[in-house]
Amino acid sequence: MNTPAPESGEAPRTYRWNVAVVEDHLLQRKRTEELVAAQPGLRMCWSGETLPEFLAWVEGAPQDHRPHLLLLDLMVERGPSATPEQIEAVIGAGIRVLVISALASPTLIRRVIRAGVGGVVGKRDSEADIVAAIWTVLGQGHWVTPELASVIAGDANRPALSDQEEQVLVLYASGLTLDSVAEALGIKADTAKKYLSRVKIKYAAAGRPASTKLELNEVARQDGLLDD
Repeated sequence: MNTPAPESGEAPRTYRWNVAVVEDHLLQRKRTEELVAAQPGLRMCWSGETLPEFLAWVEGAPQDHRPHLLLLDLMVERGPSATPEQIEAVIGAGIRVLVISALASPTLIRRVIRAGVGGVVGKRDSEADIVAAIWTVLGQGHWVTPELASVIAGDANRPALSDQEEQVLVLYASGLTLDSVAEALGIKADTAKKYLSRVKIKYAAAGRPASTKLELNEVARQDGLLDD
């Protein structure tokens, strides 16, 4: 991504921070780019759909285009979700990370916080909050809204699902078939079926039985795994 040339008679803009964005929804990505570009001292240096694409680009990026901050959407629909190990690699390379999440996986968010991200903002948060979070993380601070913290903390009535079980629940409850879930996660259909069976058993043990896809969708929404 090239920096636009200043209009005639306009003094060149000076930039202190480079910012990259990983977001698979085009409109959200474009709006995030606009928010960053509107901030004095910030420059968009890269934007794309997935973390692997970003990691491939940053390896050969010129030093003056390397990002100081990555705005990261954890869960993408058409590719692999970000892993804590990938995030640790980004942070180890000296790049700060601010997660922008729809809270599809509170378990994953807790893991990436432990990996060292600088903050988490929800996709329902205001644009002012997103901008404030960007500056907070660039200033070496940490950002987690109280509402998000309560979701991340968990609920005693919510069964403890593994990452794989949670991913299967989210995808299946979103409307995918088990075969499509297996394909999306790179696992066998029988394995996806076993994970889903464990999910049902755990919810039943928690006193919240959910056996049909509609019931699983409802409990996933109640637990913040799916948006309303």
